[in-house]
Amino acid sequence: MPASHALTSRGIELDTSAGTFGELRSSADIADDTTALQDRMEQEGYVYLPGFLNRDDIFTARQEVCRRLDASGDIDRRYPLIDAIAASESLSRFSETLGNDNPQLARVLYDGPMISLFERFLGDPVRHFDYTWFRAMAPGGSTPPHYDIVYMGRGTKRLYTAWTPIGDVSLEDGPLMVMEGSNHLERLKQRYGSRDVDTYCSNRPHLEGRRRTQLPTFGALTLDAARLRANLGLRWLTTEFKAGDLLFFTMFTLHASIDNQGPRIRLSSDSRYQRADEPVDDRWVSIDGRPPVKHGDEARREMIC
Repeated sequence: MPASHALTSRGIELDTSAGTFGELRSSADIADDTTALQDRMEQEGYVYLPGFLNRDDIFTARQEVCRRLDASGDIDRRYPLIDAIAASESLSRFSETLGNDNPQLARVLYDGPMISLFERFLGDPVRHFDYTWFRAMAPGGSTPPHYDIVYMGRGTKRLYTAWTPIGDVSLEDGPLMVMEGSNHLERLKQRYGSRDVDTYCSNRPHLEGRRRTQLPTFGALTLDAARLRANLGLRWLTTEFKAGDLLFFTMFTLHASIDNQGPRIRLSSDSRYQRADEPVDDRWVSIDGRPPVKHGDEARREMIC
């Protein structure tokens, strides 16, 4: 997996030598062995299944996402729409307009092989969150290191994130990377992993303004993926993803992304799955026909610090 140029995250160069940076381990050979997949997840905190999803379905969803990006002026029309070449004013973002009310994307994420996999993996009927995180990562953008639990930990901890590239994602495009062995960092799980980004200190009102202004680091463990790796002595793992690949991981698996250094908008989705009979984080599901409250004021909880 050689890179043709230096790889960075948040503008900081990553050490890509063999002892610090590596390739995701493929689980394609055990894709039909549920017990082996469960053991792999327990050991490594992630499962990577190259070519597991239907590639044609992925590109149908990509076409619809690109159509919506084009309508908002984010696509450079000098190139084929499906290439998602960014217009000069495109910005990195999460986008509800790209992920929600999108039947083509829902077919990939909430039907067919994806749901069958999680029902088999969890051994029971599953439910998914009603909110779909969709990333349109424009050139220059990336995501800092974090655990997902700090954003969605009010329900079961047996919740899994599926990261699905909606198209091919090369190293230049800024793929997701996971930190090898980070699911076994018990001290970090107990400290950082016990946080909830929507809590605030009712006995320290002077901290409230700071909490609300820290959006650039909202929930992130750090903005420096390179220093984090050096401090923990673990490797960052990634790969050159192809449309149809699937990566899913635990709530306690540190992950981040490489900077997008190419001309394309990197398209990917984060969707969440759990057993249907276990508690769910009500920030991310529809209740009585109302849309998920997400990280709005309705989600906030007081705590004594």
